[in-house]
Amino acid sequence: MRSLVAALLLAVSCSPAWAADAAPLALHPDNPHYFLFRGKAAILMGSTEHYGAVLNGAFDNVAYLDTIRHDGMNLTRTFSGVYREVPGSFGITGNTLAPAPDQYVAPWPRTDTPGSADGLAKFDLSKWNDAYFRRLAAFVKAASDRGIVVEFVLFCPFYEQNLWDVNPMNARNNVNGIGDLPRDKVYTIENGKLLDVHDAFVRKAVAALRESDNVYFEICNEPYFGGVTLDWQRHIARTIADAEKDLPHKHLIAQNIANDWAKIDRPDPLVSIFNFHYANPPRAVTENFALGKAISYDETGFKGPDDAVYRVHGWEFLMAGGAVNDNLDYSFTTDNAVGTAKVPAPGGGSSALRRQLKTLKTFVERFDFVKTKPMQLRDFGEGMTARGLAEEGRQYAIYIRRALPDKTHPAPLKPAPAELTLPLPAGDYELEWTDPVTGTAGGKHSIHAHGMQALGSPPFSQDVALRIVRK
Repeated sequence: MRSLVAALLLAVSCSPAWAADAAPLALHPDNPHYFLFRGKAAILMGSTEHYGAVLNGAFDNVAYLDTIRHDGMNLTRTFSGVYREVPGSFGITGNTLAPAPDQYVAPWPRTDTPGSADGLAKFDLSKWNDAYFRRLAAFVKAASDRGIVVEFVLFCPFYEQNLWDVNPMNARNNVNGIGDLPRDKVYTIENGKLLDVHDAFVRKAVAALRESDNVYFEICNEPYFGGVTLDWQRHIARTIADAEKDLPHKHLIAQNIANDWAKIDRPDPLVSIFNFHYANPPRAVTENFALGKAISYDETGFKGPDDAVYRVHGWEFLMAGGAVNDNLDYSFTTDNAVGTAKVPAPGGGSSALRRQLKTLKTFVERFDFVKTKPMQLRDFGEGMTARGLAEEGRQYAIYIRRALPDKTHPAPLKPAPAELTLPLPAGDYELEWTDPVTGTAGGKHSIHAHGMQALGSPPFSQDVALRIVRK
């Protein structure tokens, strides 16, 4: 009888040879803080359902992709199916990451052996579920056809015991007797035969997606929870790289670093995208900009249902020099793939918010942003904050915002202008103000600058953006 590892590696080796000509998403050669995708400079903007688009068989993931494309997004994030949640997890209604047991599409097939903790049959970790890999390939292809990049999240820690209790890698739920260990030991080098299972899955996923130019791999979601070790993460990165070493094209690897921010002291050279969650203010960008890699606001949320907070976070992160903004959008549920649900959830999401994020994406894309770098701007106007990108003397993107409503001051602020002074080299410039809420551009006019230039914005209650381009 073949061993588990031999069986899985044979299944990987039987995948078809590389056939695609297009190079995958890459760091931009002129400015690796941004991307090159299909021959064009790119930032990535997403408003993603709760990551179950592939693993939840009841979710209409094509309708979902149609919706986010229509709303101007070019990124989605999806979990591989190695991890899933259960109905009721984290109080999320209609959680796409918590399929009904008979709708859970796992990488491994069910067997005829009863006894899995979810009430169905156990899994066989020595085989692959062909239906899963067909669904994965179809989803990535559908995203590609719509110009959408897929962040494929390989692993995720088990935040609660009930999540490990139902997982296929738990020895209780598979016929292989693998995974008899605590949940906080799963993603370590000393996890017994589970490391072979992890490596085999990574190689299989790489083989399955190697023809896709619209994919990058995240090692593990939120590894700072649940005992995930750094040496295990580095091992997985090496496994990805090794699986692609003989392929003509290589996919980018992302590593989730921290909630909020952390300074990266010893970056893994195999990692090109550093992911942060709940990263406002955008210190994650400013502290790590010198690394010369893409910095990503990989997940927003847990700030209530108001659109304003997630719009402001996105603007500030990209204006600080970030390359990715992905909102966790709870208006998508298992039964509502078009993003119109209004359900109790720890975060926001709506078609209105997606339109606002599209305005941000469009604003940045109107610049030759690869040539810019973050500006040093002081706060100006009472209670106002400013951030911006600039190519000195040629183009300036500036975002100004006021304090967000809170429990102390819940009412919207009365409109007021911002007054700023910029050092503009002598020349003729065109200025245009944009309302980040409506996307409306106005106040367009020309100036002749000759040094420090005083500029006044239209009155605004929450935020405003300014575009300055030399004629």
